Amino acid sequence: MAAGAVELDVAGRTVRVSHPDKTYYPERGFTKLDVAQYYLAVADGVLRGLRDRPTTMQRFPDGVEGEFFYQKRAPKGLPEWLPTARIAFPSGRFADEMCPTEPAAVIWAANLGCLTFHPWPVRRTDTDHPDELRIDLDPQPGTGFADAVRVAGDLRELLAEHGLRGWPKTSGGRGVHVYVPIRPQWTFTQVRRAAIALARTLERRRPDGVTSAWWKEERGAKVFVDYNQMARDRTIASPYSLRARPRATVSAPLRWEELADAAPEDFDLRTVPVRFAELGDVHADMEGHAFGLESLLELADRQESDEGLGDLPYPPDHPKMPGEPARVQPSRARKR
Repeated sequence: MAAGAVELDVAGRTVRVSHPDKTYYPERGFTKLDVAQYYLAVADGVLRGLRDRPTTMQRFPDGVEGEFFYQKRAPKGLPEWLPTARIAFPSGRFADEMCPTEPAAVIWAANLGCLTFHPWPVRRTDTDHPDELRIDLDPQPGTGFADAVRVAGDLRELLAEHGLRGWPKTSGGRGVHVYVPIRPQWTFTQVRRAAIALARTLERRRPDGVTSAWWKEERGAKVFVDYNQMARDRTIASPYSLRARPRATVSAPLRWEELADAAPEDFDLRTVPVRFAELGDVHADMEGHAFGLESLLELADRQESDEGLGDLPYPPDHPKMPGEPARVQPSRARKR
């Protein structure tokens, strides 16, 4: 132990944690060392979600009540044993992002105040072809976690109809994320198109509870299927990531049979390590699967040819894309 620091043995590598007593979650008194020890306890699970992926760090140097920032570029002082990958942003600019390959990388990042990890859906060997289709079920005002769970059940059935299997997790807040491992042979544009096809079908099957509307003013009290999470440079919290919420909740992988009875606040910095010690990583078998998107892309083709449904708006930081509709808020468009 050095003055004002502790050293942790992480799978045979020593990682220094400075200012271990610094409070990160004031409501519950959790410290920086608590965060590091949390990630040490779930290291195999969190690394499964991060391994070889370009990863953005969401850093809270002064804890969840202080300022935070997203660090995309690998910081100075990056250990020589922690590799990076060059990724291209929608603007055409590039950055070298860290790509964790061992548990020590997670603890090293936690020492920098990283509470939440945001990995790209690609591996460092091929940063242009996603190997995960990620579906983000985002409850809008007037809805909640239970509504997202109901939509997740519909999504599970829809995926099965197309020969696909999803793995659900809590977002750490009110939402639900479902991951589908895929073969890395489609572009971001194609994978996003598959996500749009899913969103539109869910909306059609549950019109009173699901929306694919990009503009908030059009969504209503429904669950938004955020298809743009598959746009380039859009990421979501990794499995087992801590969230910047007062209770230190976790984006927790679940089994489908657990989802209906789950509550986001049940999974936090204290409870998840106990669960992990008992059950291990309940999504560990994801790595043994890689599905195809042919059926979903055929569905997208039919939606376009039979119903005239083309592309949907991209996020505002993306350049205008071919075939994209006008990127203007509907209420403003009507005033013109």
